[in-house]
This record gives sequence, structure tokens and C-alpha cells, in this order.
Amino acid sequence: MTSALQIAMAVRRGTTTAVAETEDALARIAALNPALNAFTAVAAERALRQAAAVDARADKGPLAGVPFAVKNLFDVAGLPTRAGSKINRDLPPATRDATLITRLEAAGAVLVGTLNMGEYAYDFTGENAHDGPSRNPHDPGRMTGGSSGGCGAATVGMVPLSLGSDTNGSIRVPASLCGLFGLKPTYGRLTRAGTFPFVASLDHLGPFARHAGDLALAYDAMTGPDAGDAALADRPAPPVLPDLARGIAGLRVARAGGYFAAMQSLEATAALDLVAGALGAASVVIDGVTEARAAAYLITMAEGAALHLDRLRHRGADFDPEVRDRLIAGAMIPGAWVARAQACRRVFRDRMLAAFADCDVIVAPATPCTAPLLGQKVLDLDGQSLPLRPNLGLFTQPISFVGLPVVAVPVWLPGAALPIGVQVIAAPWREDLAMRVAHHLETTGLCEARPA
Repeated sequence: MTSALQIAMAVRRGTTTAVAETEDALARIAALNPALNAFTAVAAERALRQAAAVDARADKGPLAGVPFAVKNLFDVAGLPTRAGSKINRDLPPATRDATLITRLEAAGAVLVGTLNMGEYAYDFTGENAHDGPSRNPHDPGRMTGGSSGGCGAATVGMVPLSLGSDTNGSIRVPASLCGLFGLKPTYGRLTRAGTFPFVASLDHLGPFARHAGDLALAYDAMTGPDAGDAALADRPAPPVLPDLARGIAGLRVARAGGYFAAMQSLEATAALDLVAGALGAASVVIDGVTEARAAAYLITMAEGAALHLDRLRHRGADFDPEVRDRLIAGAMIPGAWVARAQACRRVFRDRMLAAFADCDVIVAPATPCTAPLLGQKVLDLDGQSLPLRPNLGLFTQPISFVGLPVVAVPVWLPGAALPIGVQVIAAPWREDLAMRVAHHLETTGLCEARPA
């Protein structure tokens, strides 16, 4: 499939049209979605109207004619904002689009539909009890990862760009299991206005793409102030796309050791070896990661439960039982434990920032394994049998806990049937550095998104 950058350039030059690109995307969705279950709604009429409007514009925009789709926790005018749930389907349709949709369409992109996800984003598998699982395009019997599982399934071969959310790893896990580039920006960098929340102090939004340059193109179109999100930082976001070609010259790269070197499959270790070796990374050990992950769990459970208390009281039977039970457990966590977890968060953030005094970027595994089978419940790592659902986020959760920007990059080991990802982590507000490294890894051929 053509990249978003190539589509936009061709539409601006007049060698294709936004309508033609949209029709092509809709045809791919019609052909592939029945097997992959990525889309929960296809907005064909809206998409063709928007594409025609782009073709009529004098300035067609940097994303001219690029089809994209969004996780169904984004507000889309005329559709109920499902957030992967049964309960939310009873809500009135949204009256306006989420801000990031508006910004991408202002840049010329064309929304073609909404995507499957784990219920209320409390999921790492991509399996939904109400809509069925999204399926991995590289092996439909395997998971996409979650909770942005529909984004993973759709972006491999149906659309060049999608938007997901990441609270504890929900962009990076599907990017790893489906073999895509995925960006979780710094907490507070992109507005969340017009999206259904999960854990307000941990929620991030970001793009999936098959190319690092497409991530940068979308990111640049989505930055900017917005009074609709109180957590949005009041600081400039310089464009990233113009600096991608600078590569990694002068960048100091470290490889996360300690916690991040344990509990890996052979594939995860080999992928990190390849990336770290290509970047000349020296090992760095960060203390307190285990405690940080435990604290992230507590905060996730407590904040998530607080958001859903009324739904739990009145419509408990309409939840996925696994999600419901975790939320009920979260409602019973003592406040003193949450306070201690927040204190742990401050300590761990200081430790991560101290690590960046000696490096610019840290690489770490994205998932401990390649895509598990649908329905799989147990993950065998280092001779231990662990619950699969929480431990797919083993390596992503500590990083989002302190809001650092990360690009997940896809690695295909020689002869491998499935991809696996590596996290490229930067200091706060340095999305540019993580994306420069991702672009370098892609242009040297080490990291790539392959068609299914």
C-alpha cells in the first residue's frame, strides 16, 4: 500500500484524487474487514463527501486525501461513542467530532470509519466480548493486541493511518504484535478533547502508521493548544517531519537493562539485540521499575473504577465480566494505597529523567512475545506461567506511567512468521528524537511494516 506521504503528494499534484483514494480504501475495507473485524462502523458517505471537498480545495493540505480511521472511543458526529462497550451504544450519537479528527480533516485527511477496541480500553489483547476480537492480519488466529486492536488490524492493509489511545500500552502493544509504527506522545502533548476517557492521569492519544514519516506527518497536523483538555501542556510543539532526515548523528542511545532484560521471549531479546546493536546502544539500568508498574496498576484500577461506578451499580451485567471484575476490585482499593502509588510515580519519574542526563534515547522491548493465539490465557516466560492479559503490557506500562514519549518500531527477525516491536523512548517533549531514530531504523531497512 502507498504511504500517507505519497498519497498526499499525489493528490496535491493531481495524479490522483482524494475521492479515488477514498474509494480504494473503502474497497479494501469491504474485502478484508470481514476476516479481520477491525471496523465497527464504516462511514462511507461521509468519507466520500469529505474527499470531494478536499478535491475542491485550492490548498488541499499536507494530508490531502489520506484515508484514516479512529478507535471507537473518539467522538464521530452521528455515531454513538462506543468505547468498546455494550452500554455506550445506548448513548445519543455524538454531535461533533473529536478535536484530533477535526485537525486531521483540516489537513486534508478523510475519515473512513471507527475501529474495534477492548471494552473501555481496559485490555491488552484486542478481544472484545461484544464485537468479537480484532484479528491479526499476519495470522487471523492470533491477537492484534489491545486495547487499540482495531487500529492494528486496519493499518496493516486497509488504511495508511489510524488513531488510537494508550493508557498503559494500548498503542505500543498492537503496534508490536501487528508490525507497525506507533507513537505515544508525551502526556499532555496531544489534546484528548472529544474522546471517552479511561484513566485521566494516564491517557494518551496517538497515531499508527506503516511508515515513520507518516507518524510525523500526522503528529505535526494534530499538535496545538486546546481549551477542551485541561491536561494539555501550554508549550510549543515544533514540527517533527522536517527534521527526520537528520538521522541519529550525535544522539546518545542506551539499552534498558535490569527489569527490561528479564521476562522476554527469545524473539523479544533478538529484536532488541538487533536494534540496540545497530544504534550502538550502551546498557542502562533504571531502578524501581517493578514498583512503578505495581503503582501504575493501582492508579489504573482506582481511577477506572471511579469513572464507572454508576455503570457498575446499574448495568453491571452488561460489562465484559473480566473488565467488570477488575473495576469492582479497583473500587475497593484503599485511598492510602493510591496516595502511595502517586508518590511512587514522582520518584520513578525523577529516576527516568536522571537516566536521560546520560543519553538522548532509550530502547526497550515493546512486548515480551509475538502475537499470542486468540483465546490464550497464559504466557510462559522464563519458566513461569503468567496471566497473559496483564503481562502483554509488561514493558509498556512503566513508561506511560510517567508520560514519556515513545515510538514503537516493528522488527521482523530472519525467517519469522510474525513481527515484534521495540520501544524507542525519549525524554519529555522530545518526540522528535524518538521519531528520528525510528525513521533511521526504517531507512536502513532494520525496521519495516510488511503487508499481510
